[in-house]
Amino acid sequence: MGKYIELTQDNFDATVKAGISMVDFWAPWCGPCRMLAPVIDELAEEFEGKANICKVNTDEEQDLAVKFGVRSIPTIVFVKDGEVVDQMVGAASKQAFADKINSLL
Repeated sequence: MGKYIELTQDNFDATVKAGISMVDFWAPWCGPCRMLAPVIDELAEEFEGKANICKVNTDEEQDLAVKFGVRSIPTIVFVKDGEVVDQMVGAASKQAFADKINSLL
């Protein structure tokens, strides 16, 4: 069963340096972020072995949020081989995220 990867300052670069990664910048108090959580879990399962589905708690990892210019959450950043290739702000459908990941694979 696939599970999303919780990213921190310590493991961020190593995790996203190769392949496709979808990184959800979120916070526990954010309503839309909580609504998105089950979608993230489903994507992690569906894309296991194909793409990294990751989450960054912006309350705990403020430096990462600043590094990626996250001004509102949820912000979803798509990374390919260590380079940011796209970004989505706000909650979106599972299909929208899946389509974006598939377009990068």
